[in-house]
Amino acid sequence: MYGISTFCLHQHPLAHALEELSSRTNLVEIMDDGPHHIESTDLLESFPFRYTFHAPSRGVNIASLLEPIRRASVEVIGNCFDVAGEVGASVVIHPGYFAWEQEREPALRQMERSIHELAQRASEGGVTFYIENMGNWNYFFLRDPSELGIIDGVGLALDVGHAHLNHCLPGFLEASISHVHIHDNDGSEDSHLPVGRGTIDFLPVLRAIRRDNAVPVIEVATLEGTDESIRALDRLQE
Repeated sequence: MYGISTFCLHQHPLAHALEELSSRTNLVEIMDDGPHHIESTDLLESFPFRYTFHAPSRGVNIASLLEPIRRASVEVIGNCFDVAGEVGASVVIHPGYFAWEQEREPALRQMERSIHELAQRASEGGVTFYIENMGNWNYFFLRDPSELGIIDGVGLALDVGHAHLNHCLPGFLEASISHVHIHDNDGSEDSHLPVGRGTIDFLPVLRAIRRDNAVPVIEVATLEGTDESIRALDRLQE
């Protein structure tokens, strides 16, 4: 069975999203951002799900050269670890980014520092976290498999759609993967389409998931698209 991200119902309150997903999966990834940002596990404990978390990403940058912003970003993600730890959830985080090309190397050092601090925080709370590859957005780290070394031994959360945008999905599939975000696109924008609506070949993705016993989470933009994706993936495995 596939996990499902609450991203498909992000326009609704989290309680509504969890209720809708309860008949579709036993594993939910909380998009811990915007309307679904949570600071307590009370709601989560009222459902029988296993959980993973996608840490806040829209307002954080663990590679920022502005040290107060870097520290705050680590703290925000660390707080997500704390909540996730209460329900035994793993956490997916984004790598950082650099504002100017000339700042890449110092930003990389800042990100490495943040990863080290986050690894300590995760260890203290008994939480496992993974770092997600990014799409075709300038200045983000981890857009290409050649940069896998920078995550310093932390597991990879492979975002299939992001890798496809950067024309390097086969390279990422050769790496060891721990967690997978499943969605489709046509190679031009991060549209989070249902599986089969874009140009991604999902057979190699499914083989890699089985090979590494990775956790697959459907992360499409709509609930209808989620259902469509489940049917498409099931057909591929017949």
